[in-house]
Amino acid sequence: MNRTTRTFGSVTLGEKLPPLKIDVTAGLIVGGALASRDFTPVHHDKAAAQATGLPDIFMNILTSNGLMGRYVTDWTGPEAALKSIEVKLGAPNVPGMVMTITGEVTAKDDAAGTVIVSVSGDNNVWGTHMAGKVCVALPKES
Repeated sequence: MNRTTRTFGSVTLGEKLPPLKIDVTAGLIVGGALASRDFTPVHHDKAAAQATGLPDIFMNILTSNGLMGRYVTDWTGPEAALKSIEVKLGAPNVPGMVMTITGEVTAKDDAAGTVIVSVSGDNNVWGTHMAGKVCVALPKES
């Protein structure tokens, strides 16, 4: 994690963020669902998930949303402020997979001091799990 906050001027359009690998475990899936108060059985009950045609429990959208935000704020540092996250889900994440999150700066708003990062999270079995955009405000140079 970055302990120094990026400034708006230090970010360049087209800049690629370093990839982040996330081991998808049952603990991550269940913990994320419980922390977001999502008690839908498919996120903690293997039999319920298998009844939907999947091999095991699967990650909920709120966990994916949180991982997307964490990915960008780990890159920006602690003084940045998340403004918005737009996420669309694709293939499910189930235990045993590895999701690799990547991102690229696709827009900067000088007046607002915000940066848009396009983010993708791809698992090693079925491909794109999540894709979207994160808007973050960064401090100006002092």
